[in-house]
Amino acid sequence: MFVMECVLKNLDMNSVVLGLIFLVLFETLRFHFSRCKTPPGPRPFPFVGTIPYSVKYPMGCIRSFHQYGEMATMFLGRQPIITLNTLQITKETFVQEASTFSGRPHLPVMEWMTNGLGIIMAQYGDSWRQQRRFALHTIRNFGLGKKSVEERVLEEGRYLAAEMIKAKETAFDPQHVIQNAVSNIICSIVFGGRCEYDNKRFEYFLKILNENFVLMGSAVGQIFSLIPFIKHFPGPHQKIIRNTNELQGFIRGEVEEHKQTLDPENPRDFIDAYLLEIKNQKSHEDSTFHEENMVRTAADLFLAGTDTTATTIRWGLIFLMENSEVQERCHEEIVQVLGYDRLPSMDDRDKLPYTYATVHEIQRCANILPLGVVHETTQLTKLRGYDIPKGTMIMTNLTRIFTDEKHWKSPDTFNPENFLDENGHFYKPEAFIAFSVGPRVCLGETLAKTELFIFITSLLQRIQFSWPPNSQCPDMDGIIGALRYPHPYKITCSHRDAKTDPH
Repeated sequence: MFVMECVLKNLDMNSVVLGLIFLVLFETLRFHFSRCKTPPGPRPFPFVGTIPYSVKYPMGCIRSFHQYGEMATMFLGRQPIITLNTLQITKETFVQEASTFSGRPHLPVMEWMTNGLGIIMAQYGDSWRQQRRFALHTIRNFGLGKKSVEERVLEEGRYLAAEMIKAKETAFDPQHVIQNAVSNIICSIVFGGRCEYDNKRFEYFLKILNENFVLMGSAVGQIFSLIPFIKHFPGPHQKIIRNTNELQGFIRGEVEEHKQTLDPENPRDFIDAYLLEIKNQKSHEDSTFHEENMVRTAADLFLAGTDTTATTIRWGLIFLMENSEVQERCHEEIVQVLGYDRLPSMDDRDKLPYTYATVHEIQRCANILPLGVVHETTQLTKLRGYDIPKGTMIMTNLTRIFTDEKHWKSPDTFNPENFLDENGHFYKPEAFIAFSVGPRVCLGETLAKTELFIFITSLLQRIQFSWPPNSQCPDMDGIIGALRYPHPYKITCSHRDAKTDPH
C-alpha cells in the first residue's frame, strides 16, 4: 500500500511537470505562428509576451522598435500591439483610415475604472461623439462668467509665479504648485472656481489623481490587464479603484452642491451645463447624458487636463536649467516685448518666436506619451500587406517620430531651432503631432497650448531657474506610468525685476 501511494504521488508529480512542459511548448509554438502573421518585433515570452522588456527597460524597449521597420509588434500577454514607427504610416491609419483605426480597446484596468463611460477610453460611436462634442463646445464656447479661458490662465500664471518667488531661492520640489496651477484651470471650467495652493483637501485630490496615472501604466496596471480576476483579491492594484472611487466621490460632492444652487438662466460651469443638458435630453431615447457619464466625463477632463500639462512643464524646467543659454535668450526676448509687468497673451506668440519655439521643443523632448494613446481597429483591415484583425491594439511611436532625423535639425538634443526657419520665424514641422492626429486628436489641445505658452512665458519673464548647489540632473528616461514623468527634483528660483536684472 505504501509503495502504491509513492508510485501514485510520483506519477501525479510527473504528470504535472509534463503538463507544464507541454503547456509552455504549446504557448511557444503559438507565439511563433502568431508572430508570422504580425509585423516583426522583440521576441515574446510565453504567457506574458514582451512585458518583461517594457517593465525592465521601458524607454530602451520603445527606442528599439523602429529597428523593425515602419511597424513593430509587442505583446501584452497574448494580445499583439502594433506600433507605428513613422509619420507617414501614422497619418495613413489615423487620418485616411480614421473610422477603422479610431476605436479604443477594452483594457481591463480602464474598464474597472470607467465602466466604459466618459470620453478618453470610450468606444468609437454615438456616446463618444455626443460626449466629446458637448465637452468641446463647453470648453471653447461657454461663457464661464465674465472671464475667458485665456484670462483665467493669465490670472493663474500670475499666482504660480508669485508662489514660486515666495521660496526666495530656497530649494523646493515644484510638482505640487505646478499641478495645482494647471488643475485650477480645469477647476474653473468644471466647478466654476479655483483652489488655493495650501488647500489640503485639493492637494490630496491631486495626489491620488497623480498616483492613478502612475499606477495605470506601471507593472501593476499591466499585470492587472493580464489577469483581471485579481480585482477580487487584495494587492497593490486595489489602490487604483480606491483612488478612482475617491476622485469620483469628490466630483459627486460638487455635483450635489451644484444641484442645490443651479440657475438655469445663468449656468456657471461645465457641471451646470451638463445638468441642464441631462434635462434637455430626457425625451431622447438615445441620449447618453446622465449623471454617471457626467461624473466620468468630468474625471476625464481632470485626467487629461491636469497631469499632461503639469508634467510637460516639470520636464520643461529641467530642460531650461540644463540649457541656461536658452532660458536667458527666452527671458531677453520676453522682456524686450513685454517688459516685466505686462502679462503675455496668445496674441504675443508671433512677437516671441524663440520663446514659442522653446515651448514646442519642451513638448517634443518631454515626450510625455512615448507611444501615444492606444487605438483599436474597429474592423478587419490590411496594413502594409498584413491582415490586421478587428480589435487589434495600435499605438504611435512618438519617441521615434520626435527623433527622426528626416524631420528634425537636432533630433537628439534640446534645441528650439527645431521650430525656427532660416529667418528666425516660428514654424511647426509636420512631424510635431504631440496631440495626435485624426478624430481622436486630444480633446484639450487648444487649452493645453494656451496653458503651456502663458505659464512658461510668465515664469521666464519673472524667474530665473537653477539647480540647487550639489544637485544633479535626474535620469532623463524618467518614470513610465500612463505618462512619462520626470524623477522628483528640486529647483531654486531667483526673482527677476527691472531693478536687479542685468538684462
